[in-house]
Parts: sequence; C-alpha cells; structure tokens
Amino acid sequence: MRGRQSAAHRRLSEDRTGAASERLFLEDLYVGQRFVSAVHHLDAEQIKTFAREYDPQPFHLSDEGAGGTIFGTLAASGWHTMAITMRLLVDSVPLDAGLIGATTEVSWPRPTRPGSDLQVFSEFVDILPSRSKPNMAIVTMRAETRDQDGQVLQIFTAKMPVFKRP
Repeated sequence: MRGRQSAAHRRLSEDRTGAASERLFLEDLYVGQRFVSAVHHLDAEQIKTFAREYDPQPFHLSDEGAGGTIFGTLAASGWHTMAITMRLLVDSVPLDAGLIGATTEVSWPRPTRPGSDLQVFSEFVDILPSRSKPNMAIVTMRAETRDQDGQVLQIFTAKMPVFKRP
C-alpha cells in the first residue's frame, strides 16, 4: 500500500493545482503524494464579515480593536483561516468519500492578515490499513496554508478514513 504507484499515475496526481476532476480511492494514494490548491485572496471585509458572525473579538473586527493586542492590526480568526483551508482542500484533494476527519490537529504560527493570498500545500504522510475493515485505511494528511510570501499561517494535520473502490 505504501508508495507503490506507477510513474504515469504519479505524474497525474502529484502537485495538483486547483480543482481536481477525477475522484481518488485508497488504491490511488501513496505516502509523499502532494496537492496544491488554488489561491484565495482574503480582504479586510471578508475578515470582518466572518468575525461578526462567528468570532466577534475586537482584533478580528477592526484595526482599532486590534491596537494594543498581540496582533496590533486586524487579523483573521484562525477559524476563518481553517474554513478557507477546508474549502481549498475539498477543491484540490478529490477523495471519493470526501475529507472526513477522524482526528485533527491545527496550529497557527502566524496571523492571517488582510490582503493575503492563501494557498494550501498538502501531502499524505501515512497510510495505515485497517485491521478490521479490509476495504479501508486511515490516511494522515498534513496541510500548510501559506500566504503569497510563502509564510506558513496554519498547519493542519488530519487522520481520515479512505476507502477502496467498490
């Protein structure tokens, strides 16, 4: 299961950018397989709109509210960055049954700022076949959300069930 795919298949699925057309099953995956999302431009109004609805803290609502805080100026909610990341992952990692997190871990090494162009770089780092369900494995994916300067704004690791073709 680990790492045994044809060169043609590797060319087809490595470093995929933007929306993906074909759906992937367990037998299509290998450790080291990479995906690159499209770019999402994030402006101040998107940050404020998300914050008003879901995370109404002063540093997510205005520059003035962020003054005197650890952020200093307007910063996106980490959950907003995560929501954008999820959308970009869904569009760029075409798992047939979807991206279903069994366990996840997320960190935000830098704040996401207005004017950022967000892009997600993801990779399968482990594939663990299920002992009790031969048609399934738990796949670990690590994703970095970066800005236009390549700065890592978020690191997201997920363990997900992935299934073989029916």
